[in-house]
Amino acid sequence: MDQDPIIDPFHAGEREAQARAGFRVPSAPIRDALTAQHRDFYPLLPALLVATPDAAGAPSAGMLTGTPGFVSSPDPRLLRVRPNHAAWDVELRPGAPIGILGIDLTTRRRNRASGLAVAVAGHGFDLAIEQSFGNCPQYIQGRLVETDDATTATARTALSGLDDDARRMIAGADTVFVASSSEAGPDGAPDVSHRGGPTGFVRIESDRLRIPDYSGNRYFNTLGNFLLNPQAGLLFLDFTTGDALHLTGTVSVDWEAPGDLPGAQRSWTLRVERGWRQPAAIPLRWSFRDLSPATQRIAGMG
Repeated sequence: MDQDPIIDPFHAGEREAQARAGFRVPSAPIRDALTAQHRDFYPLLPALLVATPDAAGAPSAGMLTGTPGFVSSPDPRLLRVRPNHAAWDVELRPGAPIGILGIDLTTRRRNRASGLAVAVAGHGFDLAIEQSFGNCPQYIQGRLVETDDATTATARTALSGLDDDARRMIAGADTVFVASSSEAGPDGAPDVSHRGGPTGFVRIESDRLRIPDYSGNRYFNTLGNFLLNPQAGLLFLDFTTGDALHLTGTVSVDWEAPGDLPGAQRSWTLRVERGWRQPAAIPLRWSFRDLSPATQRIAGMG
């Protein structure tokens, strides 16, 4: 039998963000264990999004990949992750806080969870679940996936800001994954979330990136984290080549609806401070199928 939801799963930053946005979420289906549905979901995935503090204590997002089944759940409060490949610039330690996002771009299903890493071996770990919840399919662009084991990842290049290649990748993106944390440093509780929109929805303004915040589940997990710890790690993927771009920086949130970002209820800006790029970092390739209906509505407003 599935566990009952946590009575009040939101921390102070999430509650403040909800209040600033004019909402009060009395309860949510957030549990301290995986439901049977989500335990069955993870073994179907060829990829898993992950987040944890990097060596400097800032949130870092990455993608782990493997043959479906590389993520499994031997127990409702445990998720076992044994990847074959990792596009993630961290060295895991036992007891490290980790946030994960299981997302299937074909079906637009997704689940988020967080907890502590145990049984760490390289980029593999067991996750002792502390929170788990499902997300709606909004803004997830439909894609079909296949494996490309013939391609070998090249070396990772460190970045001190946005170069021309980074700008081109961001300008062509309709998806970004966001790592955030409720506390700065190595012990902050991290989260990794999905953001999607029309191509070019992430605006490039000199050394800053401005990201629209569209209507969602009103939990405000990401923006609530920003109120407590204004840092983020952004992971951009080129779904056709497997290239990965990660950018880290300081965040500011604008709670007013921006007139130049169609459909956005508010926005937030990342001042890019450092990052890395790795061609063919991921041995998966996705072909575009269709825009999310929610994304189509946003695109129609432009």
